[in-house]
Amino acid sequence: MAIREVVQVGDDVLRQKCFPVEAFDEKLWTLLDDMKDTVKMEQGAGLAAPQIGILRRVAVVDVDEGYYEFINPTILIQKGEQTGWEGCLSVRGKSGIVSRPMKVKVSYFDRNGEKQLLQAKGFFARAICHELDHLDGVLYIDKATHIEKSE
Repeated sequence: MAIREVVQVGDDVLRQKCFPVEAFDEKLWTLLDDMKDTVKMEQGAGLAAPQIGILRRVAVVDVDEGYYEFINPTILIQKGEQTGWEGCLSVRGKSGIVSRPMKVKVSYFDRNGEKQLLQAKGFFARAICHELDHLDGVLYIDKATHIEKSE
């Protein structure tokens, strides 16, 4: 396991659409383990593969509800709305106000290739939506209504 360098805004990799994962193998497991170590070291709520330069549909979320790995995720249902501040490990020194769904239902695969369904609400739903946007080359700054420098 290793800490990966987090790519910063301005790098073209953050604006590209990611490719689906096809092999659920040791290479994927190493990527997931490295992403877990990196997000913990960075003290973030989540990390998507393009943030470490990998164009694959993989994201991890680490919130109060627990640590989750999302491979080839799809949001099936979105309900309600919440608006609040967001930051991003790839946009250091800034935060912005973004509207997201209050609740989501997500279909994804786990590291062993097993299909999973998950319902999330509140900050957990916000974190999932934020990370899944990365997989399509979208950053929170694209959706923010207000951006400020943060401390």
